[in-house]
Amino acid sequence: ELNLSVYSNPTPIKVKAEIIEVKQGDHITCGDIDLEVLETPGHTPGGVCYYMEGLVFVGDTLFRDSVGRTDFPNGSYETLISSIKTQLYRLPDNTMVYPGHGPETNIGYEKQYNPFVGQ
Repeated sequence: ELNLSVYSNPTPIKVKAEIIEVKQGDHITCGDIDLEVLETPGHTPGGVCYYMEGLVFVGDTLFRDSVGRTDFPNGSYETLISSIKTQLYRLPDNTMVYPGHGPETNIGYEKQYNPFVGQ
């Protein structure tokens, strides 16, 4: 139930995950790639995005012209919007946004046109 596989699969998926906790400002490095952790709860309580100069990986936090769902257990629309405004909208407007699915966008476009968040 916690991973929501009961809603899309007749046999729930059970996986023992290795837990690695990250927090705001942590850095994850792989080779020459350095990603900064941005805490963005709302879609899920522990939601994070990963930022490096020029791009941000946002999962289901932000989409082109939309935002992630908040109707799952422990989701919060108000928290999600606050996360987007305080964490993502502070990034440069030309920062490319790569969501978990759907087309990419950029911060400037979303600030101007996203009907769910606004400025």
